[in-house]
Amino acid sequence: MKLAISLPNIITGLRILLIPVLVIAFYLLPMETRYIVSAFIFTVASITDWLDGYLARRMGQMTAFGAFLDPVADKLIVAVALVLLVEVHASAVLAIPALVIVCREIVVSALREWMARYSDKRGVAVSFLGKIKTAFQMIAIIVLLASGPDPHALVILGYILLYAAAGLTLLSMYQYLRLAWPDLSSGMKNKD
Repeated sequence: MKLAISLPNIITGLRILLIPVLVIAFYLLPMETRYIVSAFIFTVASITDWLDGYLARRMGQMTAFGAFLDPVADKLIVAVALVLLVEVHASAVLAIPALVIVCREIVVSALREWMARYSDKRGVAVSFLGKIKTAFQMIAIIVLLASGPDPHALVILGYILLYAAAGLTLLSMYQYLRLAWPDLSSGMKNKD
């Protein structure tokens, strides 16, 4: 099997490679620099999220492999960053929206897999709401990574943005479930 090697896919792969770099920076750098360096690494990863899709469309290099890998890379780096933040903030105030975001991603991934196999609505495009949710989520994580755990105005802003992202993530999950509900609530179709 030949994988489509292209610049957009390489950039997506870079985002995955940034995950251990983020973790190493977060734990091994001195306290005074680890937060800002971790935020910088996550910012670079966030930019690659936009850049790989832009280049794939612009260069006509959209591939099935890229369509698979891009959302996986996004979910992995967001989940890892949220785990790091929950540990350092050690607060239910941060844990609640982080859990909502991670749990929603699991539910929607399972739902997409189910829809691909059993539903007539096989493909679901990313909505404008999803783009806003992603922007709030990425900005919140960058702000929280850069700020450290001590409460001040930026941390509060990060919490507000993360709660907004969690609310939007629940709304987008509802949209997915509503779309799939006719098939979910009917008898199973054998698509094998």
